[in-house]
Amino acid sequence: MAVAITDPVGAPAYRPGNEADFERLYQASYGKILGTLTAMLGDRGAAEDCTQDAFERAYRKWPSFQPIAPAEAWVHRIAINAAVSYQRKMRLREVGEIIRRIGRPGVAPDPHVLVENGDLRAALAKLPAKQAAAIVLRHYHGYTNRTIAATLGIPERTVASRLAVAKARLRVMLKDAYGPEAMQNSLLPIYGEVARSAGGPASSAPPRARA
Repeated sequence: MAVAITDPVGAPAYRPGNEADFERLYQASYGKILGTLTAMLGDRGAAEDCTQDAFERAYRKWPSFQPIAPAEAWVHRIAINAAVSYQRKMRLREVGEIIRRIGRPGVAPDPHVLVENGDLRAALAKLPAKQAAAIVLRHYHGYTNRTIAATLGIPERTVASRLAVAKARLRVMLKDAYGPEAMQNSLLPIYGEVARSAGGPASSAPPRARA
């Protein structure tokens, strides 16, 4: 018999392997996960691809889902791992391009590579992926340290230190001090039309989950 898993938002429990419950999970969490990955990657198109890939992976694992965290946090973790893999691939390509440029005398470096961008979106994208994710999960989605720990697969005691390091790096990059409220407000432009409400649907409906 499938075990029902209760998420901490008062929603009905999710039952592993149940198609209707997976569709409900998809509709409830797509916007938040897309927002997290957009902030991490700084590229809406890449974030959409990684989000959809994450839900496809989650769908394949759904019948055997045995969570130690809420279902939304479980999908968030899959999505963040997909984004981390994407970033690694992109950085390898960037290194290859830099190596190729070194061999081309007279080619001016791209000013966007050299100039420090003060925009929060760019600053988040420069952080290590899981530090950026911790910032978004805490200050945009309002996750507790315990849920962030479950989402990122790290000890709960590590969350506070990871957030502190991430904020310190952002302060250096942005050259401005900020508090939690300012941080949350500054994140809003990153998400565009993605709904801010924790349980609400995105302002534009997400694509249906693909089997």
